Amino acid sequence: MTTTTGQVPATARRRAPSMADVAREANVSGQTVSRVSNGRDNVDAATRDRVLAAMAKLGYRPNSAARALRTGRFRSIGVIMFTLSSFGNMRTLDAITTAATDAGYSLTLIPVPHPTKGELSVAFDRLADAAVDGVILIIEAHLLDESDVELPGGLPVVIVDSSGDERFPAIDTDQAHGARLAVQHLLDLGHETVWHIAGPGRSYSATRRREAWAATLAEHGAEAPPALEGDWSTESGYELGLELAANPAVTAVFAANDQMALGVLRAMHESGRAVPGDVSVVGFDDMSESSSFWPPLTTVHQFFGEVGRRSVEALLHEVEVGERRDDSLVDVELVVRQSTAPPRA
Repeated sequence: MTTTTGQVPATARRRAPSMADVAREANVSGQTVSRVSNGRDNVDAATRDRVLAAMAKLGYRPNSAARALRTGRFRSIGVIMFTLSSFGNMRTLDAITTAATDAGYSLTLIPVPHPTKGELSVAFDRLADAAVDGVILIIEAHLLDESDVELPGGLPVVIVDSSGDERFPAIDTDQAHGARLAVQHLLDLGHETVWHIAGPGRSYSATRRREAWAATLAEHGAEAPPALEGDWSTESGYELGLELAANPAVTAVFAANDQMALGVLRAMHESGRAVPGDVSVVGFDDMSESSSFWPPLTTVHQFFGEVGRRSVEALLHEVEVGERRDDSLVDVELVVRQSTAPPRA
């Protein structure tokens, strides 16, 4: 039969498979299909596999909106991120994505390239429209220290790489311990003091590293030279490295990240100062490329994957169990390579 409009009659349209269709295909009850669709664990493995196979064969897709009405959950996590260009942020996001997927949750990412109170509020509004069960906030700036920044009440939030907010659990690398390891290593080699190229002053992690650098020098009775402030980029490390290369008193440099340390290596090379013969250099992050710098870079290794995994674990614990996890610091380790050595006698 045809219609005057040339459209396919409604009776000829393919009906989307239903839960009942899946139940018949898998030879189980509709209740069993519902349990599998909602991720319940009271279904034996063989039956679950049979139901999932039937879903795949028929092309059945559970109605997520209806499931959210029944369970009160959307099985979706929101991530608000300060920047997508940071090595650490991207590694952390990758781990968050993997952990969320393994737990059966989707991810909605909202970048906030210029973190201000207004933009943070807009980002939360966008996530509210996207219907998420909780939010992981990766904002390294001191923005959250400001008392008039309001985070949403009633929505589970986990904060990564920030001074945070006492209302929410914070997951981070032990920034201070990493800086102490770097400075201690250089002092143990015999350097009288350590110069520091810090990250931006607005950065929480940069502040923690800078404070630990100064405190470690003070504990050893070493005078702290003026800190130089970069912007995390190789270019800023290079420009500040040229300043340090021109000072013959400089024998050891701790850069707050590997990219700035790479700039320092170039500056020292162009200025005729050998690394590590004249100047030892330590970075922070342990980028995958750091072992291929010349010379290979001594640096502080951060376990970004563990930070991402713990942040998802803490958020889902609150979403599914209703209990807040405590703050968590992920330890670091010093990776010693060929960019550090004792000072010349």
